[in-house]
Amino acid sequence: MMHGTVFLYTDFGLEGPYVGQMRAAIAREAPGLAVVDLCHDLPPFRPRGAAYLLAALAPELPAGCVCAAVVDPGVGGARDAVVLEADGRRFVGPDNGLLAVVARRAREARWWTLAWRPERLSASFHGRDLFAPAAARLAAGLEVALAPRDGRAHVGADWPEDLAEVVYVDRFGNAMTGLRAAGLAPDARIEAGGRVLRRARTFCDVPPGEAFWYENANGLVEIAVNQGRADAALGLAPGAPVRVLA
Repeated sequence: MMHGTVFLYTDFGLEGPYVGQMRAAIAREAPGLAVVDLCHDLPPFRPRGAAYLLAALAPELPAGCVCAAVVDPGVGGARDAVVLEADGRRFVGPDNGLLAVVARRAREARWWTLAWRPERLSASFHGRDLFAPAAARLAAGLEVALAPRDGRAHVGADWPEDLAEVVYVDRFGNAMTGLRAAGLAPDARIEAGGRVLRRARTFCDVPPGEAFWYENANGLVEIAVNQGRADAALGLAPGAPVRVLA
């Protein structure tokens, strides 16, 4: 049974009209659906990093929901539109790797090519015209044309299990990486921004101004400075490499 909820995950930002237009498209297609903004300040044009963050966030989404995920620098080009069902959650987005890590970590995953098309499809805004209304239709139980797809053929199928780089910097300057902390030894050190960092449990376990790494609430290695900004202190930005030291 579907929950009738659509989650939005984009690099559009909240400053302009784009998220509002996606919400309007959902309301037109299936009035009454709940819409939740999962994230809209993803690093622009970086589906690879966004894929590892989405995989960390996905387990918190309710079973039966639909997530419209749009980080799509190839919009209007040759890339396919796809639907992924992973452990009872469905994801709609471009076949550029954005959904690949969710699929890999799922116990059960199935892929389809999204064959449904709206009456109007602009060349440059598939988030509004294709992915949002398709997600709405799926969440509402309306007909959506899907073609079965080989689960091994999608972009990102050959990406590493974890990504040793910064994938997101939050408003506090904390730098999330694509590394899962569960795979690291408790005393592992992380090299980032030319510094070697030790692990702490949380911010108040180190003095103010000290840089460290910790396992964040979504299970990722996150680099932080207690009461400071890790991005400024260590020169970190999305795409910056990190290295696990023995």
